[in-house]
Amino acid sequence: MRGELLNVWDKVWSEVFVKLSKHKEAPTELFSELYEAIVPEPVPPIEPDEPTQYDEDGQLTDPDEIAAEEAYKVALENFNAARSHYEQAVSANTKSRRWLRTEMPLHIASESKALHALKAVHDKVRDISGDELTNRYFKLVEAFIDKYSLRYDLRRPFSMHPTLPGIFARMILNLKIASQSDVHLSTAFHEFEDALRDLTIEQTPNRIKTCISKQTNFLEAIGRLAPNVTGNTLGAICNQVGTWPHEKVKESVKGLYGFASDYPGIRHGGTPANQIREIEMRDLISVCVVMFGFSPYLTDQLDSADIYSIAEPV
Repeated sequence: MRGELLNVWDKVWSEVFVKLSKHKEAPTELFSELYEAIVPEPVPPIEPDEPTQYDEDGQLTDPDEIAAEEAYKVALENFNAARSHYEQAVSANTKSRRWLRTEMPLHIASESKALHALKAVHDKVRDISGDELTNRYFKLVEAFIDKYSLRYDLRRPFSMHPTLPGIFARMILNLKIASQSDVHLSTAFHEFEDALRDLTIEQTPNRIKTCISKQTNFLEAIGRLAPNVTGNTLGAICNQVGTWPHEKVKESVKGLYGFASDYPGIRHGGTPANQIREIEMRDLISVCVVMFGFSPYLTDQLDSADIYSIAEPV
């Protein structure tokens, strides 16, 4: 699953907007309408406070006030130029198509803005055309989501909803991004990824144990960075993070840590008498998914609401 729409936004032009323009009900001014939906209207600059210091000839004397006036003059000129361009682009100009394609990437700088743009286009198409073109747009976006395995479920009339696989994929991505802020953390994450990739060579019990061990090391590394944590082991970290909604949830994580510590050959020699059977791939899948699922409790570097939600652009 690619997950993020932003990662494939450059494909939206040809696979959604161009195809939409070829529909029999698409108006000739479609790209002007799309420009208005996607590109924000220029905002005028804030005028500086009225100057207070003048010389005998009525000229400004305060350096800060002079600089503010000059900056405002430049900003106003830029705004007037941008406003003129915007008005041309949204007025059925023959260049609107080229302008939109060129300028659109400048305004789609985040996942939320990409999602907002698709919704804004839907609302615009619905307002300027009939149900047939609106349905065509819905189908094109739906096919786009399926083609690139995005983390959303599209529902009518037009709303994006995160899927469970998408939520998990975004959480792992955010963990990876968080790991880049610390050398030790980054090393721990890469060692886990390397151990996971090694399983494609041969899925032996030893490789499975190494993978679980490296994952535990990473969770300890990121847990140590949490506020008020002084412990070095995952068990001690669990006791100190203070994020648990219930004692049983904390015990679940500590139980998995106990398994990794007690099962022979994962983290330590373990207790051979407690081994029920040899470890296998079902254990890797179950343990790794569950342990990463607990990661929001172990760090303050993940925004759980952002991982789930589709935020409005800012």
